[in-house]
Amino acid sequence: MTSAAGLPVEDPRGEGTVVPFPRRPRPGPPTMEQLRADRAVRRAEALAGRPDAVERQHRQGKRTARERLDLLLDPGSFVELDLHRTGGTTGGGGVLAGSGTVEGRRVFVYAQDFTDAGGSIGRVHAAKIHKVMDLAVATGAPVVGLNDSGGARIQEGVLALHGCGELFRRQVAASGIVPQISVVLGPCAGAAAYAPALADVVFMVRGAAQMYLTGPDVVRSVTGERIGHDELGGAALHGLESGVATVVTDDEEECFERLRELLALLPSNNLDPAPALPPVGAVDDPRPRLAEIVPADARRPYDVREVVAEIVDDGEMVEMHAEWAPNVVCALARIDGRTVGVVGNQPLVLAGVLERRASQKAARFVRFCDAFGIPLVTLVDVPGFLPGRDQEAGGILRHGAQLLYAYCEATVPRVQVVLRKAYGGAYIVMDSRSVGTDVSLAWPTNEVAVMGAEGAVNVLHRRDLAAAPHPEALREHLVDAYREEHLHPLHAAEHGLVDDVIDPVDTRSAVARALELLDGKRAERRPRKHGNVPL
Repeated sequence: MTSAAGLPVEDPRGEGTVVPFPRRPRPGPPTMEQLRADRAVRRAEALAGRPDAVERQHRQGKRTARERLDLLLDPGSFVELDLHRTGGTTGGGGVLAGSGTVEGRRVFVYAQDFTDAGGSIGRVHAAKIHKVMDLAVATGAPVVGLNDSGGARIQEGVLALHGCGELFRRQVAASGIVPQISVVLGPCAGAAAYAPALADVVFMVRGAAQMYLTGPDVVRSVTGERIGHDELGGAALHGLESGVATVVTDDEEECFERLRELLALLPSNNLDPAPALPPVGAVDDPRPRLAEIVPADARRPYDVREVVAEIVDDGEMVEMHAEWAPNVVCALARIDGRTVGVVGNQPLVLAGVLERRASQKAARFVRFCDAFGIPLVTLVDVPGFLPGRDQEAGGILRHGAQLLYAYCEATVPRVQVVLRKAYGGAYIVMDSRSVGTDVSLAWPTNEVAVMGAEGAVNVLHRRDLAAAPHPEALREHLVDAYREEHLHPLHAAEHGLVDDVIDPVDTRSAVARALELLDGKRAERRPRKHGNVPL
């Protein structure tokens, strides 16, 4: 034993003198150079990740989370948050989170890191995304999520599920306040798949992205069905059949290029205007080709995307859900420098009729544009709703009502252009004057009526036709008379339902002038908690 001075003393137990353990010199505080060196080492380790996992990601033809952020964001603009946050887990919780710029405009981002625990969502992973979401809403900037994850972290049980639920709650609270974009670049399974489903726009990469609630193994154990990952939830399925994917691309380079194009058209939040370019003289820009694209014969098809290309600046647009419900086209573009949303019936597919999926697609797009103050231009050439028991049983009334509700609720500037036929209830829901369009224009080929002349005659004069000695001759006479009285080009305009019948070549100019006069439109709404949108 030793004294307070550290000298040997007698052992009180009588076992002799105890030699004290020699004292080590106490180290002094670390120098600034040592602290900086230690920080640099730890930071380099955190940034590098595990080399074996990175190599495995590359062998699969996939970029790492950091490489993807470099591809998306302006060089050197990424500011990472919670770089060293692990909470006792391996690595950085399986996600990188922070903020950067795209063409100089602020965005908040998170990129799931498949090289770290398969990008699975645990407590720390979720908390890092929550921080990004909260900051995006507080600062009014878009959120971009890069998804590459095996789903909730099984080892963490209910805590992982709670983290997912907190993310979904934030997404719903941010809906309509800041744009939310999900990019699926690998697996996105289980509860994690709801994050893209709640986003405004979903990008998927063919051959790499899969999104499903239950994977192939669970499907096989429950139903006995043997199915592959791509068949169950690949980009082709969600782009063509389910409609969950908004934009499908062939590779990551194309995906990020399209994403940057989209962000350039969107406002940062619901209070800021979309970024505008200088006017390009659209108010005086005749387009002769418009008179050639659309046949006067209403039975002949054409590609409405060619019409859109002639109306918008430089013929450039970002089309949404291009493969899903292609009988209606929805796209973002610019007219005279202003961002606009374009909705148009597509006569190349099902003659441009509206059915369940097309109604859903257009309704969601209209609501998205309205939420972020983007004016709407609607190109109408619609023979009606698709008839049949399958459509009725499948809820065409509900889905058609979704589109009707969306237009009725929209308060942004709205311009309707009737190109050819506009029949029945489909005319009403395609932003007619009766549901609140601000400016309605029509081509000389317009036919606005309950139905076409032939159908109307068959209903109105069926008894006369049945008793006539020459029914075909009578039908032809009655059809001509009905068309002359009810379907002539000025009929709707004479009743104030169309503001002007324009020359097709002047469409771009007329739409640009209409948007110009509607600039600054404001709408008052009665206070309410929210409406009850049809399912």
